[in-house]
Amino acid sequence: MDRIDAQIITLLQEDASLGLNEIASAVNLSPTPCWRRIQRLREEGVIRKQVVLCDPAKLNLGLTAFVMIRASQHNDAWTARFLKGVATVPEIVEIYRMSGEVDYLLKVVVPDIAGYDSVYKRLIKVAELLDVSASFAMEVVKQTTALPLDHAVMSGKARANARTE
Repeated sequence: MDRIDAQIITLLQEDASLGLNEIASAVNLSPTPCWRRIQRLREEGVIRKQVVLCDPAKLNLGLTAFVMIRASQHNDAWTARFLKGVATVPEIVEIYRMSGEVDYLLKVVVPDIAGYDSVYKRLIKVAELLDVSASFAMEVVKQTTALPLDHAVMSGKARANARTE
């Protein structure tokens, strides 16, 4: 990935609805080479998909809970059952397998505490859990879907070395 690829990704992370001509102009390319770069970034999986970001509060999802799960077992069968079960709960929008004392961290969006209680009741039926605890977000201080790109852009020398390897 070079500087121009990073500029294209930066623009798309900020506003994926930008037209090809706008992007090409912003990165000082003509539309065809810019389109080729975007296609290559998609083919390589750098750009996974384009989505619309919605305001949770305007969709009556005013409560965000971070749910910490401690597994009762650590085997493939339990993990498969747990992952299959949590995948069916639409209010769970993110799931992370963690290191340390907590096995899984779930981000849950619901209208209110009653909505969280409903998710909790479904969650404890999914698989045997050792512990379930939740913390509720009081305020969103920073929220972005844009990934930092400083680490992705290789210097010219590093790019040349990567090609020879």
